[in-house]
Amino acid sequence: MLTINVALLLAVIVFFRLRRRTEARSRFDEKMTVVIVLALGILLAPTPVGQGVLSFLGQLASGVTQASR
Repeated sequence: MLTINVALLLAVIVFFRLRRRTEARSRFDEKMTVVIVLALGILLAPTPVGQGVLSFLGQLASGVTQASR
């Protein structure tokens, strides 16, 4: 039995959609890419990878805030 990780599938779809030239995209195509990326974010958020990204971005934002003072 073959199982497919939905988050991995969406990541591959996003990768190939973003490789296309910008001039070749319609507004609907751009909106669909945004929806797919949001779905990928929702799927990744509760995972350890998503928590690691959140932690990294929090530390980066904290560092930028402290550096600007």
